[in-house]
Amino acid sequence: MKLYIGNKNYSSWSMRSGVLLAAFGIPFEEVKLRFDFSAGSEWNRVIASVTPVKRVPVIVEDDGFTVWDTLAIAEYIADRHPEHAIWPREAKARARARSLCAEMHAGFTRLRTVCPMNIEVFFPDVGAKLWAEDEALRADVARLDAAWSDALKTSGGPFLFGAFSAADAYFAPVAVRLSRFGLPVSEAAAAYRDALLAHPAVEDWIADSMREQDFIVEDEPYRKSR
Repeated sequence: MKLYIGNKNYSSWSMRSGVLLAAFGIPFEEVKLRFDFSAGSEWNRVIASVTPVKRVPVIVEDDGFTVWDTLAIAEYIADRHPEHAIWPREAKARARARSLCAEMHAGFTRLRTVCPMNIEVFFPDVGAKLWAEDEALRADVARLDAAWSDALKTSGGPFLFGAFSAADAYFAPVAVRLSRFGLPVSEAAAAYRDALLAHPAVEDWIADSMREQDFIVEDEPYRKSR
């Protein structure tokens, strides 16, 4: 099984699937494509051959069967590996985990827009300015904090539903954003953020991203160079 991803430093969606597979020790071959949307680039040549939507992540099985979109990938992995609690075993917890992932998938647009994924850099000054001026960003973080705190209160932590699950892989890039932009959250949310960042699968992803040493101007609204 191959997992096609983009730059680890920038691709939050790739991180979700990569961290999920790594966290549960599921074997896969990683195929990284540099974000380059220019005509004739390797990205355009390769990605068009594996997925009709031309986005990452995408799983490609040995027989050529493909699965794209992070939620679909999580469900597929759960179906293929029932020995692992990819989703919480208890029905209500499983439904809530899926609800939170779906909310993340479709929402928090302001957080994603003004605090783009950029693992290798800390932007506390930018974060402070955004926090002071951007009401929509504060609303997104407040909702995120409430959702995390509620799940943690019910489960007892350290992860959203006790043990690490697809929901935690889904929020790993959010933990990065909160950390890099220094956005304030409650004590419970901060503890969860730190637990996510300390998970071995997340730590490995972060370490790989730091080794990329790349600079893609389209993903760099707050820097002009490395």
